[in-house]
Amino acid sequence: MIPQNLLRNPLALTTQKCTLGCPILDRCLYGGVPCNSVTELVAESASGKTQLCLQLLLSAQLPASLGGLAASSLYIHSEFPFPSRRLHQLSQSFRSSYSHVFDSAYNPLDFVFVQGVQSADELFDVLLKTDSILLRPRTQLPVRLIVIDSIAALFRGEFENTPLDLKRRSSLFFKISGKLKSLAERFGLAVVVTNQVVDVMEQTEGLNVLRIGNLGSLYSSGRRVCAALGLAWANCVNSRLFLSRNEEILAEVTGDSVGRLTRRRLHVVFAPHLPESSCEFVISREGVFGIER
Repeated sequence: MIPQNLLRNPLALTTQKCTLGCPILDRCLYGGVPCNSVTELVAESASGKTQLCLQLLLSAQLPASLGGLAASSLYIHSEFPFPSRRLHQLSQSFRSSYSHVFDSAYNPLDFVFVQGVQSADELFDVLLKTDSILLRPRTQLPVRLIVIDSIAALFRGEFENTPLDLKRRSSLFFKISGKLKSLAERFGLAVVVTNQVVDVMEQTEGLNVLRIGNLGSLYSSGRRVCAALGLAWANCVNSRLFLSRNEEILAEVTGDSVGRLTRRRLHVVFAPHLPESSCEFVISREGVFGIER
């Protein structure tokens, strides 16, 4: 069954979703990030992965009538330092935009729990302890969004390219993804995991760069890329979104300097409930916002 057929089935549209904080981006994803599943954001550095994740932490606190989950969030980061200044900046914009929803004493940061991890084993240990947090909420808003930023950072430097390490790596893939899916289904969570990309070299093409999903090839910054961690990890997520970035030269300014414009775009690579689609977006002081062309 292809995604277009799934969309004609009303059951495919009943899953609750968490708004991205922008109606244009939400339309691209038919409402936002779905609960009860694992959604992956793939992109090179500076494409907007973390920015979008931070915005989700705040959007999840909105009531269901505004597309949120009325929930707290757990943000697990493996890349240091944690972007606390940017989250604080976004939270101020969030409070200003939704002053009619929350009272003046409301602080969105009170409903964001942060945990740093430095290895895949440590991540799995944290996930094993997450049940207690979900069963006994620490705030009036239960945790219903888990973000892991990023999964690739935990695996790319820890394992060697040997049969024994590759076997152990695959085992951890399935243990971590299995636990995430179990938590998502048991507690109705939205789970978002970020992943990095690697350059595709023509002479090294193999299983890891087989076409996966809607897009024949992924391009960012003028380079052909593919998601890190290969085919084994691709089978561990329910949906994959790709964020691309490309610089356009506008005009020569003075001497050797030129004016540049960075264009960013969100693409649906694969998802059981979505057809192929994409949307341009920008990152501003106030947040991440889609652009209608």
